[in-house]
Amino acid sequence: MASTFLHHLHTGWHVDQAIVQEDEKLVVVRFGHDQSKECALTDELLYSVSEKVSRFVSIYLVDIEEVPDFNEMYELDDPCCLMFFYKNKHMMCDFGTGNNNKLNFLLDDKQELIDILETIFRAARKNKGLAISPYDYNDRRVA
Repeated sequence: MASTFLHHLHTGWHVDQAIVQEDEKLVVVRFGHDQSKECALTDELLYSVSEKVSRFVSIYLVDIEEVPDFNEMYELDDPCCLMFFYKNKHMMCDFGTGNNNKLNFLLDDKQELIDILETIFRAARKNKGLAISPYDYNDRRVA
């Protein structure tokens, strides 16, 4: 139900504009299937931290069935994943999983998510394209 309070993007153009037009904040885009359990849990977590991170993060949701424009480009074959952008640049993060392009597993801790977002934002402001996660998820099962 939290997904109703977060901003949905319904076209590829709107996704592009959200990424391109934000000059100060980290843009977090949740790509996935709006009806999946993984996305519902991720959306709840995103909503629960949204107010705390609002000064440096903008959060958007994209249903990859409604907006398939980026599925091939970003290899969006996971049921749910988070991608990060800063000043129109894709931000990668090393979570220890081997996939630095996106966070494609479930988190269940608010503080972990906040710490990850802060780490990526700090790296982005230093013009680094790759952030190192403050947590190692090499034993996490990918969603």
